[in-house]
Amino acid sequence: MKSEMLEKDQSALLLIDVQDRLFPHIHERQNMLARIELLLSAANLMGIPVLATEQYPKGLGKTIAEISRAIPKLPPLEKVDFSCLPAPGFKDRLAALDRRQIVLTGIETHVCVTQTALDLIAHGEEVFVVADATGSRRALDAETALRRLDRAGAIIMTAESVVFEWLRRAGTDAFKALQPNLKALA
Repeated sequence: MKSEMLEKDQSALLLIDVQDRLFPHIHERQNMLARIELLLSAANLMGIPVLATEQYPKGLGKTIAEISRAIPKLPPLEKVDFSCLPAPGFKDRLAALDRRQIVLTGIETHVCVTQTALDLIAHGEEVFVVADATGSRRALDAETALRRLDRAGAIIMTAESVVFEWLRRAGTDAFKALQPNLKALA
């Protein structure tokens, strides 16, 4: 049964292709980066697994340093397809997590994020796309992709709404630990 509400025990965070040679060209990249860092902090604090990918790293570089420091020791999966699903080992890693809600972040919204989301939806996964933690070179490309993904059945959210749904309540140790990060976004 699909839910429009995120559950931390059913969520996995997927970080798509935030790489050295792509990142500098992304519209509002620093805002996107701040939201990805918030999501990574929350995921690490709450035990939510994180997967990362890199699109043709020989040509596009590795995951940017700000992100690579925050992701678990599991290396990003290399891929040449725009969707993450055909990447060698991706389906196995995803299945091993045993999570039904996949939260997508990364670049580019209208290419790799969209194709991954559509493939995941076709495979029966619950897909949540974090609008302010994804980006494209042009704002119109990202906006158009988000509208398309909404129509296709993905749930479009913001990073702050993801974190608050994972937290569920104020006053917890996790809430207190994340409060400075949340206030920094204001």
